Amino acid sequence: MSNTLLTTSLITQEALLLLELNLGFTLNVNREFDPKFGIEGAKIGYVVNVRRPVKYVGRTGQTVDIEDIQERSVPVVLDKQFGVDLEVSTADLSLAIDDFSKRILGPAVSRISHEVDRDGLKEFVNVYNSVGTPGTTPNALLTYLQTCPKLDDAGAPRDENRWMVISSLMEITIVDAVKALFHATAQLAQQYVKGRMGTAVGYEWVMDQNVQTHTVGAYAGTPLVNGASQTGASIITDGWTSGSSTINKGDVFTLAGVNSVRPHTRDSTGVLQQFVCTATLSDTAGAKTIQIDPPITLTGPYQTVSASPANNAALTMVGIASKATPQGLAYHRDAFCLATADLYVPNGVDMGGRSSDPQLGMSIRFIRDYDPQRDQLITRLDMLYGWKTLRAELACRVQA
Repeated sequence: MSNTLLTTSLITQEALLLLELNLGFTLNVNREFDPKFGIEGAKIGYVVNVRRPVKYVGRTGQTVDIEDIQERSVPVVLDKQFGVDLEVSTADLSLAIDDFSKRILGPAVSRISHEVDRDGLKEFVNVYNSVGTPGTTPNALLTYLQTCPKLDDAGAPRDENRWMVISSLMEITIVDAVKALFHATAQLAQQYVKGRMGTAVGYEWVMDQNVQTHTVGAYAGTPLVNGASQTGASIITDGWTSGSSTINKGDVFTLAGVNSVRPHTRDSTGVLQQFVCTATLSDTAGAKTIQIDPPITLTGPYQTVSASPANNAALTMVGIASKATPQGLAYHRDAFCLATADLYVPNGVDMGGRSSDPQLGMSIRFIRDYDPQRDQLITRLDMLYGWKTLRAELACRVQA
């Protein structure tokens, strides 16, 4: 008996399933959106909103002290449409879905999933917490364990949603390093037989080929804070070597005397707060006004640091100037967000449809139409999406 012709519904559902199976980092981030998700006809530039949790200061004593509810949402812009275009004949559509998926659909969806995943891992530039020695692949479990207090002090839940995403070289290096330690039998199977970390030290570990590399800026000099009592999302500095210092977006640094605070009590952790540069900049006079995250906030429910830096406080960069370093990530799922929406499916095409899953927070479109100029049936697969770092404090870079 001949196979039944494949329908758009079958193809798009299979494509969405393949997309999920191909995702590493992407599958383990926040994909909860406002009710606008799934609206028909979304285009590049469309915005969905993701809520952030409310914080309060609290009171001491019996007297009521009512606080404003500062509910915040983060706009996520769907700024990228990516797809794969190919020619699919009617003969291809007579295949069984398994054959069609293996031969034609699978490779196309794999390309889309890797693009989405790579774009997500580029969000490391927004993360300010960092451990490890740039240029040295971690060969001790302690380096990875040092991410735990970073997330703990930021209030990240100790639940099933903590993940460690690393490169292949990072994975084989740490698997070899811990081979002599005691493990549960299931973890030994993962590590010895499959060469994977599996579940360890409070994280689910994932190897991802799309782990990104960061190049530290070409800085020089002895940078200092220029002016006391500074607050906000920028810091005025001087002491850089004139005309030869660049700080790249994603560079991490500390300020002497400025510690991080615990989010619920706002007590100092006793550890220097790490900051990330949010925009690349150069100078010609040895002075820089650096855009930073987190902003220096000294009071209120969203306090970030224990104190403002003193005048001439030392600024210490993390990493070696001009050094390129792979960026592993330890994170809670709520640190990052992927948003997708339903692309428009035009009428009058040979085949057209999409598959959306609100639980996955993903949507993919399939269209096939006839090209009379070339006498060919042209097929396209598309995904419209956008990434956002929701809560950078719930993530930590692992420099390698």
